Amino acid sequence: MLNTADIVQLGDPILREPAQRIDDPNNPKFHALMSTLQTMMQEANGVGIAAPQIGESWQLIIIASRPTARYPNAPLMQPIIMINPSFEVTDSTTDKDWEGCLSVPGIRALVPRVRAIKVYFQNPQGESQELELKDFPARVFQHEFDHLQGLVYLDRVENNHDIVAESEFFKLITT
Repeated sequence: MLNTADIVQLGDPILREPAQRIDDPNNPKFHALMSTLQTMMQEANGVGIAAPQIGESWQLIIIASRPTARYPNAPLMQPIIMINPSFEVTDSTTDKDWEGCLSVPGIRALVPRVRAIKVYFQNPQGESQELELKDFPARVFQHEFDHLQGLVYLDRVENNHDIVAESEFFKLITT
């Protein structure tokens, strides 16, 4: 069984590889992977996770917005497992907000993301789904989707001055 120490860290080549499409969502190995991802995300107190973060290069993510110490104003939503996700922009307004990553511990950065998107994916039963997301949940999705493209949130930062240590981040959000 994996534990949170097994979350792949920045520098591991798998985080820079495009993830493979899942052709058979009903394959038991993917259901085991979904369960592991959910457990890892909860144990790490994350609001999302992607399969490459646990060393599995598959197009599988979970988004689970909820208030945490890092995101005190995040809306509460049930975790959503998304297989082979894609999206289209429905509001191209870009907002910069703070992000961090389980694969890049101790660092936070201001990242520009579009405000609203329409997401297309398969659920764990392989059924096609559509979902409109805006604001923080849309940000979480875009962050996790980037992992499937071989990107990390630091690739989206516009200015290196927007990158801070997590200890400084907590000072910023509590003042």
